[in-house]
Amino acid sequence: MDPSDKKFATLRQRLQSRIKEADSICHGRNGSVLPILVRKVFLQVLNQRGIPLVQCPAEADWEIACLARQWNCPVLTNDSDFYIFDLPAGYLPLNFFQWTNLNGKASQRYIPSRCYTTNNLCRCFGGMNRELLPLCAVLTGNDYGAPKETETLLALADVSALGRGGGRGRGKAPVSRVEGILIWLSSFPNVTEALKEVSRLMDGAAGAGRRGQGGGLSSKLLAAMQEYNIKAQSPLAPWFSEGTLAPRGKTSGLAQLPECLSLAAARGQLSPLALDAFVMQRVLLIPQVENSKLASSHCSSRPIRQAVYGILLQKAENTASPASGALPAKAGQVQMQGRGRGRGGGGRGQQGPEHVFNAAPVQTQSHGSGSPIFVEEYDRLDLNLSKKQVEPVILWNHIHLDGLSQAPAAVRLGVLFEVLGVTQSALAPVPLHLQLAVAVTGFWLREATPAPSQPLLQALVIGMIYGELTSNNQPGAPRKVPVAPQLNWAAERGFLSALDRQRVRSGERRRMDVGATHCLSQWQSCLWSALCLNQLLLVPLPEPNVSL
Repeated sequence: MDPSDKKFATLRQRLQSRIKEADSICHGRNGSVLPILVRKVFLQVLNQRGIPLVQCPAEADWEIACLARQWNCPVLTNDSDFYIFDLPAGYLPLNFFQWTNLNGKASQRYIPSRCYTTNNLCRCFGGMNRELLPLCAVLTGNDYGAPKETETLLALADVSALGRGGGRGRGKAPVSRVEGILIWLSSFPNVTEALKEVSRLMDGAAGAGRRGQGGGLSSKLLAAMQEYNIKAQSPLAPWFSEGTLAPRGKTSGLAQLPECLSLAAARGQLSPLALDAFVMQRVLLIPQVENSKLASSHCSSRPIRQAVYGILLQKAENTASPASGALPAKAGQVQMQGRGRGRGGGGRGQQGPEHVFNAAPVQTQSHGSGSPIFVEEYDRLDLNLSKKQVEPVILWNHIHLDGLSQAPAAVRLGVLFEVLGVTQSALAPVPLHLQLAVAVTGFWLREATPAPSQPLLQALVIGMIYGELTSNNQPGAPRKVPVAPQLNWAAERGFLSALDRQRVRSGERRRMDVGATHCLSQWQSCLWSALCLNQLLLVPLPEPNVSL
């Protein structure tokens, strides 16, 4: 999230819309909601293909535009900001790709698309000065830093556009507000003249005794337009040539991250959830397709996120050795000791003898004044977006953020196992690259509400096996180190074929099982949160291939 909060209202609106779409899907209606692990799939595919990447904090539009200008290459996205940036090689909107229309010979395949340039747009409006396009973006609200007074100006400009004409559509009513503003702006030779008209219109609307309002608005608009002023040399270019990043500003928040985590964030190996919690103490939990009459699927994974928040937000001076008893559990706070524990800070509060968790009392991170630190989680409550204050927890094997890079791998692994409630010996028979997924599955079995059924657990395990076999038997796939001393590839292919015959075909699909969907969404949330914790701990366990 942008630390300025200029887009926060829009982000909340988008989440609310996704909640409604997810519910629509559950009831058999149309909707489009991406799985919460799709970002991880995308990053893993890029890495597997050897495609270099960088993760930018908050908004990346300006950095992308500078890089595209320096490299003289187009930008592929659906972000409307790129209709405004002056990109020599243009902008390729993803929704104009004809994905099913594959053309060309085998060695030169291509997919037709459309390439947009600011020069072509300006030509459509009588050769308007392209330096006026950022003003159009600010006026029409494409820029989230636009001043509030623009609403008044838009109404005035709409009327003025009809009277003054200019460019395409001369003498005709504009078909949209954006076109009306472009027609209006095309009648000015430059930004200076357009801003003079802004001052005149606003002063006229303000009336006697309030002159000068337009001049103040002109200054605000000019400042907002700087968002689209790109540099010839990109600050990101050295990352792709040398693997180095330009120093972050002292006020960015991320500048306080240890270097090992800053590099991990740049490589896309630190979740946005962790970055938002660290900088903003606020996270947005991605809606999933689930039963909206039950609690959000993210409730089951809250203890994992609380551990993430504890590592990120604790201060060395505010923590003491658990053995000293300096930070006792607060009144009403759940204690975790030996067998059985409460669902720390947000679960069902249920205990059971099957829940083995080798941990000592949870300790709550506080400011020096004694007031607790909270992270605001925005999540679904029924069909509405709701805010909940979640308290970070410090575990028995607490680990300081500044000491992460010096902490032995065994210590970091111990913290991960502590949170997931599993022992290393229990995971010993599991292939290393699947240990995190299996540990998460055990956590999910204990935390999910309602409790997963045995057939659902079996389906999940079979799904993991199917993914592994599919990967192993693809042409050219690297052979993994087998779990057993000897592995019969022919038998493996036969088993894969038998599983493939059990798949439900499109014509055989029945109505969605909302109960099973909700339960599996809880598993995905647990894995999503555990991947974040594993990354924060500098990956003591290898990440599973989530695309499988």
